[in-house]
Amino acid sequence: MTRPVSPDQIDALFAGLGIDTRNPAQIRQRVETLELLLERSLVIPGTNRAVGLDSIIGLVPVIGDVITAAMGAYIVWEARNLGMSKWQLTRMAGNVAFDTVLGAVPVAGDVFDFLFRSNSRNLRIIKRHLDKHHPGTRVIEGTVLPR
Repeated sequence: MTRPVSPDQIDALFAGLGIDTRNPAQIRQRVETLELLLERSLVIPGTNRAVGLDSIIGLVPVIGDVITAAMGAYIVWEARNLGMSKWQLTRMAGNVAFDTVLGAVPVAGDVFDFLFRSNSRNLRIIKRHLDKHHPGTRVIEGTVLPR
């Protein structure tokens, strides 16, 4: 019988890898990088429309949706580490769930994944929180702004 893994055990695992799960600046950097990868990493040739792994992996039935849902859930987990409110976390989880459920519909779901960017929406929620509660994490063109 397996026991669930506690958040403290996950934090200890990441600490062993040299990753601080509670540092707002590091969290911001990880979430921004993951959002870029999932939503805007490639530009469709001949258009000015960016797509990411969320749209591409989502083309693989079931498995693709599960993988992108897990990556979206990771962003919500990072938001939890920031101490964001239950309302914000619920809203973010709702974005991921909505994207996952509708993205699972064959063909129409693939179009939906192209248009509804749950990870970008969640990044905006996190940025608003960070800008309000951790203004020292603001970044402009790779430079951390002074407090």
